[in-house]
Amino acid sequence: MRIDILTLFPEMFLGPLTESILKRAQKAGLIEIHIHDIRKFSSGKHHQADDKPYGGGAGMVMMAEPIVKCLEKVIEEGRKVRKGRNGRKENQARPYRVYLSPQGERLTQPKVEKLAKKHKWLILLCGHYEGIDQRVIDGWIDEEISIGDYVLTGGELPAMVLIDTIARQIPGVLGKGESVEEESFSKSFDRKKEYPHFTRPEVFRSKRVPKVLLSGNHREISEWRRKKIR
Repeated sequence: MRIDILTLFPEMFLGPLTESILKRAQKAGLIEIHIHDIRKFSSGKHHQADDKPYGGGAGMVMMAEPIVKCLEKVIEEGRKVRKGRNGRKENQARPYRVYLSPQGERLTQPKVEKLAKKHKWLILLCGHYEGIDQRVIDGWIDEEISIGDYVLTGGELPAMVLIDTIARQIPGVLGKGESVEEESFSKSFDRKKEYPHFTRPEVFRSKRVPKVLLSGNHREISEWRRKKIR
């Protein structure tokens, strides 16, 4: 899967996207992440990407021109896939353009699974300030997604959350098939959370691991876990 991120603050992604599972997934070629600075597509010499809202009001609004220019360039370049020394060939995948917005539909595990299964190329637009020019949403965005009913500084953190959740659905990223199937909010758990987990030592400060988990009886262990899903 290819993911392109459009942001005013590209440095925010350097740590979270270059560690742990996401780092291994990119190294293995299972996921491809590109970060693009919207300011570079501003026509002004000061690379202004925001302005005062028409009609007045507090705050600033991200301008349509640099966002759309960035988006168009990303799509143009993304459709070109290198093919050895034979030049380039066209990428037939259509990008699905997502704006991370508090007005969007709430992100859930079923939505994550749908996005991962249906789309091979995502473009994530991170808003900032009071938001973006509505004309961008109306003409260049396929869906708005929110990660919760609370206020954040911008769309960068929601984009990181979305990338992490989707990456886990890509075959091979976790390295073990059942890791995805038996996770919180998965189908096998009826979209509920997970059962309790224990590891060594068997006794920690007088607190013991449940006997059934030490029994070796896989049927009883499975039944216990089902009952303990919360």
